[in-house]
Order: sequence, then C-alpha cells, then structure tokens
Amino acid sequence: MLEVRELFVKYGNFTAVKGISFDVEEGEIFGLLGPNGAGKSSTLKSIMGLVNFEGEIKLLGEKIGVEERNLIGYVPEEFMLIDVLTPLEFFEFVASLRKINSQERLFRLIYAFELEKYVNKPIASLSMGTKQKVAIIAALMHDPKLLILDEPLNGLDAKSSRILKEMMKRHVEKGGAVLFSTHIMEIAEKLCDRIAVINKGEIVAMGTIEELRKKAEVEGNLEDIFLKLTGEDEYIRGVVDALSR
Repeated sequence: MLEVRELFVKYGNFTAVKGISFDVEEGEIFGLLGPNGAGKSSTLKSIMGLVNFEGEIKLLGEKIGVEERNLIGYVPEEFMLIDVLTPLEFFEFVASLRKINSQERLFRLIYAFELEKYVNKPIASLSMGTKQKVAIIAALMHDPKLLILDEPLNGLDAKSSRILKEMMKRHVEKGGAVLFSTHIMEIAEKLCDRIAVINKGEIVAMGTIEELRKKAEVEGNLEDIFLKLTGEDEYIRGVVDALSR
C-alpha cells in the first residue's frame, strides 16, 4: 500500500532521516520504533507533506500527492487542532475538506470515545486526553485506507486505548493498513506484524519480532531487542552501575 524509497529529511545542515526505505502492506500494522530524535516523526511528516524531503513516496502505486493523502488518516504526535473551535465545529470543518456527506460514522466515533459531553466546548478548554480523542476521531471519520498514528495513545484512558487498538486490528482485517509509532514496547509487540527500528535517522533492523530477535541475538521481549539494536542497553548498564556504587 505504502512505498517509501531512499527518504531523506533535512533541517538546515542537520539530516534527520538518512535514506531509509520500507513498505507497508495491505492488511498489516507496521511499527516504526526508535529513541527520541531518531527520525520517526520526520518520516511520518514527510509522508503527509508537512516537511520537505528527498526520495520517493507512493500510495497504492501512485506518487503521493493531495488526492492520495485524502486516503490517509493521520494522528500527529503534536496536536493539529483549531483551539477556538469546538470539537463539533472542527469535525464539520474536516468533513468539508474531506467532502464527507454522511455524519453517521462521525457520531458512532463520538459515542465510542465518549466525547458527547465535550463536543460543544472550546477545544482550548479540553484536557490532553480529550484533545487526543478529537484528533483520533478527525483522522478516522472518513474511513481512510491507511492510518498513520504517531504516539496515538498519549493521554488516553484505558478504555479508549483498548477501543483504538481494537479498531486498528479491525482496520487491517478489512484490508487497510496502519503505520504506527510508539514508545510503548509492550503495545508494539502485541499489535505490530512487522517493525522497523530507526536510530539516528537510519533503519538498523526491520522484520517480524522473531526476525528482529535473531538479528539482535536476544531471547527477551521487544524492549530487550530494541535496546540491543539501538545500542542503548550498554548505556543503561553503565548508568545503573554508576548509580549503584
């Protein structure tokens, strides 16, 4: 569904993403994992056209542009909401951009995420978790082919987190795809079919959990594998040893 080839993202003299390539297939949840500053969000922003990039990005075989991005539902790490609007006004604005005529799916999402009592309050007055629900609903309301979710569980309560995770599973069962970035290793291990580990702008490993385990030569869980592949396991041991003296 999504093809990324030789992607570079630069901010002035700093290269945040260094020629990475990967595919996200129909019917899979693909995880993009990495330490802070590794280039995850820059990669996702480049797909959405929010930063300048070099390389090639295709969706459903077509070079990605405005029409192709209309097939994507995007939840950014940082809110992209209009604070002076209420959630309902914001959803109406998004619906007009997406040319959505029916409100049935929107109201089902509002009910699912228990947003009914907040829809007429200014977004600026909402808590972080409630704003996250607004961002998620706005991304899901047009039933996109591809979901790009950058730390989507931030601030969510346990019930809403479970609902979103179950919706991700149902989405790929119907032939959609999910590109998912998170720092929560336990969730990535349970949800993702394949994972790319990015560190300092480069993909250092990619594959299923078992394939990553073999590459890292680690028998533990995804957290152990991740720390080994990014070299952070040695840093942790050094810090803990120093603190234990």
